[in-house]
Amino acid sequence: MLANPTLLLSVPAIIALVVLAVLLVAAIVLIIVGRRLQKKQEEQMPDVRAGAQQYSMLIIDKKMMKLKEAGLPALVLEQTPKYMRGAKVPIVKAKVGPRVMNLMCDQKIFNDIPLKKEVKALVNGIYIIEVKGLRNNAKPAEEEPKKKKGLFRRKNK
Repeated sequence: MLANPTLLLSVPAIIALVVLAVLLVAAIVLIIVGRRLQKKQEEQMPDVRAGAQQYSMLIIDKKMMKLKEAGLPALVLEQTPKYMRGAKVPIVKAKVGPRVMNLMCDQKIFNDIPLKKEVKALVNGIYIIEVKGLRNNAKPAEEEPKKKKGLFRRKNK
């Protein structure tokens, strides 16, 4: 019989088990918090859509930027929690009527917004909820342009 049962595992094995247990607990906590935040966002979306208006705008630029560097109004920065001010958010620079504005965008539609095109967007305050219609000859992303035939291929056929 062993006198000390703690010597069954080596020190590195015990450390590895403790680290694994901490990571497992952290993952479970993140999953629970993520689900709560997602439910809260889904509950708020009808209110956001109720106050939204449709605008026609020319998209100048879009990029992921830190909230501090985005050029948003000071009131937005004051109302944002301090830990979120350094987080990167999708920012769209658009010309709405005669004014050029920086707007925040929903992450889900950020990649769908075309550059240098005029679109009709559903906007609530400075937040773009969705892009409704395109007023241009935009091609879908799947469609590839036809390749031109080379000089020798045209002569052979």
